[in-house]
Amino acid sequence: MIKEVKNNHLFWDGCDTVELAKTYGTPLYVISETAVVNECQAFQQSFIQKYENVRVAYASKAFNTLAMLKIIEREGLCLDVVSGGELFTAIKADFPAEHIEFNGNNKSIEELEMAIDYGVGRIIVDGIQEIELIRAICRQKDTTANILFRITPEVNVSTHEFISTGQKDSKFGIPLDEEILFPVIQQAIDAPEINFYGIHFHIGSQLSDNSTHLAAARVALGLILEINQRFDYTVKELNYGGGFGVTYTKDDIRQPYSYFLDPLMALTESFCREHGLTRPAIVIEPGRSVVAEAGISLHTIGAIKDLPGIRKYASIDGGMTDNIRPGLYQAQYEGILANKAEETATETVTISGKACESTDILVKDIQVPTIESGDIFATFATGAYGYAMASNYNKLPIPAVVLVKEGQADVIVARQSYEQIIQNERIPDALK
Repeated sequence: MIKEVKNNHLFWDGCDTVELAKTYGTPLYVISETAVVNECQAFQQSFIQKYENVRVAYASKAFNTLAMLKIIEREGLCLDVVSGGELFTAIKADFPAEHIEFNGNNKSIEELEMAIDYGVGRIIVDGIQEIELIRAICRQKDTTANILFRITPEVNVSTHEFISTGQKDSKFGIPLDEEILFPVIQQAIDAPEINFYGIHFHIGSQLSDNSTHLAAARVALGLILEINQRFDYTVKELNYGGGFGVTYTKDDIRQPYSYFLDPLMALTESFCREHGLTRPAIVIEPGRSVVAEAGISLHTIGAIKDLPGIRKYASIDGGMTDNIRPGLYQAQYEGILANKAEETATETVTISGKACESTDILVKDIQVPTIESGDIFATFATGAYGYAMASNYNKLPIPAVVLVKEGQADVIVARQSYEQIIQNERIPDALK
């Protein structure tokens, strides 16, 4: 069991979170290796081992560290990266190049050169200008690149607009307009520097309804049929993205992976049989669902401000600098006082951060036991996009990350020091 309560303390994968806070300080990210492995094994059982010619590529933007990538490799998943920094981390982790796909909507020449030099398995082309950059680099290096085109399937999803990506008006992907899409597909088929593998889409995040995945898949399948008929070309691969929702609060619905994957595979296989197509390889890109619920964040309660009849604020020693999601798109979380985990809730408080922004509210109006300075507040489901989106706003250091497993804890990211925050700053001679 990942989450346990013993002796009035919250335990996470066998570790006493109050002791973790004492030992490593707060704010602190805590990641359960067991929980991450459980998710990887769920994909193995419900997809990789169930269907032939499929892959799972972990969308590492959710949480990309050397240790995390080692776990992903060990558990048999591939890797999706979206920047030179994420790719550099993968290279330093010795992640197999052929199991990496490079995504992103504005790859620089330097990033593409890094990807091609390392020999990544796929480059997901996100715009029509990118194809010429790839061709030029491959000509210069006398090599070839395997590519997919990311399309915008023009489906609307039920999620926050900031994490919806499949609609036509999106910065991501190539539109379905015939005069835009088909010329670049023709170019990719004909180009000697390019191995055109297929089509990619991603429609959004935190989804609990499979209908939009199925709608987008129908678009992609129709497109590979059109490619076959128009160019006499067999698409080798379809990437259906990710976006599988997780549980942040009791109101969230988390569906099993089979709820999304089984209908997608049934649709794909029946469509290909009906139209005489060879079923392409199918790839999915989960990120959030692999790591979100594996992680918690620990903060120490500091100042408490009671406004009788209005609100009681309890401030933590972090906030939007280590979890920007509530301020960015009103994300909601649940949490408990880790050192009073068995006590009855007696008051309603709002957990506020220490950044100088009124939007720096972590959890609004949560029920807790009597709260005091020095208490440890644990926020659940922060494994995805907590550390990944952390910043130095107000020059607050980025917290440490601890990996826990069956009572053992290891630091996998050291806490940033003040010296490290300013290590790249310089005073010009004129100011000395």
